[in-house]
Amino acid sequence: MTVTSAIRSSTLAPDATEFSARHIGPTSETAGTMLAALGYDSLTDLVDAAVPEAIRQPAPLNLPEALTEAETLQALRGYAEKNQPRTQMIGQGFYDTHTPQVILRNVLQNPAWYTAYTPYQPEISQGRLEALLNFQTMVADLTGLDIANASLLDEASAVAEAILLMRRGNKKRATAKIVLDADIFPQTRAVVTGRAEALGIELQTVDIAAHGLPEGEICGLVLQQPADSGAVVDHRAVIAEAKERGAMVTIAADLLALTLITSPGEQGADIAVGSSQRFGVPLFFGGPHAAFMAVKSGLQRQLPGRLVGVSKDAEGRPAYRLALQTREQHIRREKATSNICTAQALLAVAASMYAVYHGPEGLTRIAKRVHGHARTLATALRGAGHELVAESFFDTVQVRLDSHDRAEDVIAAAEAAGVNLRRVSEDVAGISVDETTTPAQLTSVARAFGVEDPLLGADSSGGAAQTETSSQGDGFAFPESLTRTSEFMTHPIFHEIRSETQMMRYLRRLSDRDLALDRTMIPLGSCTMKLNAATEMEAISWPEFAGIHPYAPAAQTTGWREMIADLESRLAEVTGYAAVSIQPNAGSQGEYAGLLAIRQYHLAQGDAARDICLIPASAHGTNASSAVLAGLQVVVVATAEDGTIDMADLEAKIAAHPDRIAAIMLTYPSTHGVYEAEVREVCSTVHATGGQVYIDGANLNALVGLAQPGEFGGDVSHLNLHKTFCIPHGGGGPGVGPVAVAEHLKPFLPSTSVGASWATGEHEGEGRDGAPVTSTPFGSAGVLPISWAYLAMMGSEGLTSATAHALLSANYIAEQLKQHFPILYTGENGLIAHECILDLRELTKASGITAEDVCKRLIDYGFHAPTLAFPVNGTLMVEPTESEDLAEIDRFIAAMIGVRAEIQEIIEEKISAADSPLRLAPHPAAVVAGDAWDRAYPREQAAFPVANLRQDKYFPPVSRIDGAHGDRNLVCSCPPPEAFELEESTA
Repeated sequence: MTVTSAIRSSTLAPDATEFSARHIGPTSETAGTMLAALGYDSLTDLVDAAVPEAIRQPAPLNLPEALTEAETLQALRGYAEKNQPRTQMIGQGFYDTHTPQVILRNVLQNPAWYTAYTPYQPEISQGRLEALLNFQTMVADLTGLDIANASLLDEASAVAEAILLMRRGNKKRATAKIVLDADIFPQTRAVVTGRAEALGIELQTVDIAAHGLPEGEICGLVLQQPADSGAVVDHRAVIAEAKERGAMVTIAADLLALTLITSPGEQGADIAVGSSQRFGVPLFFGGPHAAFMAVKSGLQRQLPGRLVGVSKDAEGRPAYRLALQTREQHIRREKATSNICTAQALLAVAASMYAVYHGPEGLTRIAKRVHGHARTLATALRGAGHELVAESFFDTVQVRLDSHDRAEDVIAAAEAAGVNLRRVSEDVAGISVDETTTPAQLTSVARAFGVEDPLLGADSSGGAAQTETSSQGDGFAFPESLTRTSEFMTHPIFHEIRSETQMMRYLRRLSDRDLALDRTMIPLGSCTMKLNAATEMEAISWPEFAGIHPYAPAAQTTGWREMIADLESRLAEVTGYAAVSIQPNAGSQGEYAGLLAIRQYHLAQGDAARDICLIPASAHGTNASSAVLAGLQVVVVATAEDGTIDMADLEAKIAAHPDRIAAIMLTYPSTHGVYEAEVREVCSTVHATGGQVYIDGANLNALVGLAQPGEFGGDVSHLNLHKTFCIPHGGGGPGVGPVAVAEHLKPFLPSTSVGASWATGEHEGEGRDGAPVTSTPFGSAGVLPISWAYLAMMGSEGLTSATAHALLSANYIAEQLKQHFPILYTGENGLIAHECILDLRELTKASGITAEDVCKRLIDYGFHAPTLAFPVNGTLMVEPTESEDLAEIDRFIAAMIGVRAEIQEIIEEKISAADSPLRLAPHPAAVVAGDAWDRAYPREQAAFPVANLRQDKYFPPVSRIDGAHGDRNLVCSCPPPEAFELEESTA
């Protein structure tokens, strides 16, 4: 069967597969209506007219037959049953935890939270922005530093980001070496080493406790608290010495331990990083988990990632927004502080709510119980004659054993009792306890070490006999100098909510302030906000998936590994590449991994001089910042008048650097929303000069089943599973950015032995020897069942149908709106791909109304705005996806036509721009229903610009937010309750 016949046979049949008919919005009847509006008889004809023949794949995707929803859950259950959950005491930055059910149900399993987009439009994002501000406040308080960001991707890459920050913040010594304490997590050292090698940063690993700081100039120092060995050490002296020598200091810290231990800020650190995973977020086989970074005052403009700040709206009410965005990749490109775009917002929300629910007293109580368990176990082990690696610790006890065989015997005995321990080295075993640990489990561990009668002060059932401290431990208290005495989490939000009823209602209040995919279409161009189906989401919280440690023995994770291998195989088939690595935990990290593979390939070929990455002017901002992180120099290629790559400029740039071209980064279809017919010519031109072709997979939703990047010229691509393959955006993460490569780049894919070799003694490189890019072998594995389920339920025909319908919906919108807003770029036959750019620039000149004004007014119509000012300033980019039905698409079209009519009234001087509902949008209920109304248009026009809003109306909680005020008066922690008195008085 050809691709054309596959489309013809499936895409207009609503029952092509049980699930695809649920996933795809238009029915056969409504699709026919849309096609008629475009002047095409069939979806096949539309696809043939829109997609250049030069890139079309000759045959359908070779994928297994689509499963029903019930069959898919059964298959996932089969994978899950092959995993073997154990009591996880491996530690190494990953700990079991109790996820409060009220948070699991009302956040992690609630589409009002998980289908939201990154809060670039703050007026419709106040709920999740407040939750993220809680996260920032919690982190800043616990670390004793001034300001924290709204999450990073994982702890290891957060340390790498901290190193780059130290180099930016310590410019006088930016080229000096970075010193890593030897007692940091091995996965952190592996990720940091890869980053440093790419950028030419000198790293020196030193046993600080034994040898102190090395000689020579130092830019920055990285310490861990508690250390990899479990040791809790007072770092004040070494930090003071480092500061005297002009260095900056980063501490990788454990948030739970910081409830008991003197904070990094109080010890003198400039930066603190770490993971919030143990604050109620499951192990998830390694992720996703929200990492964090906090800094002292003066470094906030150097922070990577998102930063939530407090500003005010047009009525003077406090309001939240993303602050200091000018430092981010989508604006500063190759000069950005980081390439991070998507982070881990949903997991940060969960962690922040865990802190809100428990409060400082509850967190301290949990920490004391964990510490007590560790002390109890240490007492029993030392009493039996075992040597402890550290005398002061929080949750991790490492034991030095007699021989390699003895260590293996202990670990095997513990595993036989259902407990996973950590193999630190040939003669050292590690035990990490957590809030789920029971006295019975401690007894099992002690017996694995040969302690016959541990007397751990609990019955063997391990039931309720858990005291706050499990105070059977003798000694092992923290040094007095390290005992925390400072207050933390003093804001009322961390003290007011203790009952489940309160928490349930708080979460509902916050989610009601936001506009997510559960309420409306989110037509963001280049973001692919499609359905995140309930069946796809079902398995991620199953204990057999969520309760597995990332470094558990391979024999216990067979189900995970089989499912991941199958997912990678399906993605390779979809893209036409030889191999896929699922490890990168965001699209930005997939870009970095792909470019690093190219760089390492050239080095292996003896082409060290190839250090230039050609990037079109229209590219995503992450492209340029990722190229810089991979050690490449960016050279920008101009855009032609029709929006395509300027071939003359491309050839000129290559001619200027004939032996230095490492790669070109293309987005396909282009960020202008069109299929560029000459893409094969571009690829051939770069290949002819010895360069590689990187095809950004951000727009893969316009290709699946129709064209394969690996077959029309690509050497490497990253994919966004949180776009094309249905992982939800979560309000700014999680994401997964797999990297797919041609055969010659396979050896340079990220190594999957990161961390695991130290945890289990196993090496699973599988011929992949590239630098790891995340903390764990499979990155954010916990959300991979979502994409596997999507692929399994859609099958080849369903996936091809989804792509065709995405094209249909985008072209239908363009056709309906082109008489009102010019379509900036079109491709063959006047058609577009899966998104279109509405050009407002002439309207802005005529009326004074900007694209931003239109975005704010769309809120009053009940819509999230399209993508603003990318890739062209003064425009809006619209992407409907295949999941929206015709009624919702028509509702959006009506809203845009209504906005255009309001602009026309300004052009005709019936109302001024300053007085118009466009400029004064959005309109909260408090404004519309207030006693005073002095505006030049009626309240009804403000609140109900179209009639159907009377039945279902979303009111934003705030008026338009003053972004400049927020950046000038930076506040990035929870404001006091008094700040909201105005809101209460005007509500």
